[in-house]
Amino acid sequence: MDVKMEASWKNVLEKEFSRPYFLQVAAHLKTEKATNAIIFPPGNLIFNAFHKTPFDKVKVVILGQDPYHGPGQAHGLSFSVPEGVKPPPSLVNIFKELKSDIGMTIPKTGNLSLWADQGVLLLNAVLTVRANEPASHAKIGWMDFTNNVIQKISNEKNGIVFLLWGKFAHDKQIFIDATKHHILKAAHPSPFSADKGFFGCKHFSKTNELLMQQGLDPINWQLPQE
Repeated sequence: MDVKMEASWKNVLEKEFSRPYFLQVAAHLKTEKATNAIIFPPGNLIFNAFHKTPFDKVKVVILGQDPYHGPGQAHGLSFSVPEGVKPPPSLVNIFKELKSDIGMTIPKTGNLSLWADQGVLLLNAVLTVRANEPASHAKIGWMDFTNNVIQKISNEKNGIVFLLWGKFAHDKQIFIDATKHHILKAAHPSPFSADKGFFGCKHFSKTNELLMQQGLDPINWQLPQE
């Protein structure tokens, strides 16, 4: 498996790539490929979050569950879709909360790469999925990898703002040292739960307040209108 990620991540995660669980992930994906299964995102984008947001630049972590499973949607950044792809319902609700919280104009694009470029690690807990089969790769070993990623961030950095939306993300709190990081929790932005505590959470303005308290630049959440 081609692990395409920025150099600082490769240094931090070097030992993970030879661990049994990671070799199991690689073997599973190879088997899937041999049977002509369609896997999202494309191979060169599986580690896109790590490519776009260097370890040294991480300021915020937004944790998703697994990639979108429809054609052309997943590109390796949690909640994000490539240019020209209609934003899915959860992302639409994220934009609604941004408008309510900070007055952001609803963008035309669902591509969150500009956030990643500013230090927002858009991390899915599971990095691949079989087409049209949500959670189909949830138990192949990816969780071990991303749990270790979260723990590495917690251990080696300070003052990171973790946005944990929904019970699945809340359960990852055990890997984060709350004495040195900031954990903001809310309901998931899915249409099934957004009105149970995601809408009105103000996580975007709170994140920027926490960053500025540390003397860090706030995130410009506004995305292109064209």
